[in-house]
Amino acid sequence: MPVVRIPTPLRKLTDGQAVVTVGGEDLREVVANLDASYPGLGERLLGDDGQLRRFVNVFVRDEDVRFQDGLDTKVSEDDTISIVPAVAGGARVRAS
Repeated sequence: MPVVRIPTPLRKLTDGQAVVTVGGEDLREVVANLDASYPGLGERLLGDDGQLRRFVNVFVRDEDVRFQDGLDTKVSEDDTISIVPAVAGGARVRAS
């Protein structure tokens, strides 16, 4: 089954697990199966429209699924799926 890397902010939903395995032929099925195994995870990843939230990045085979087939991106048993929350902000640098 594909391996899914869970970011720290979502690990409370996976009982602290950083890596979980879940079946699915495409990312849409993987997300549905993640939500079935770890309730609440699906709503953190998908918006009301059923699409990935814009502040959630998902990588399959180290490539952003937005540049593949989105939720229809095919996954195989030996794939690694990484969920990466968007990071914003930073420090303002003063000119000397």
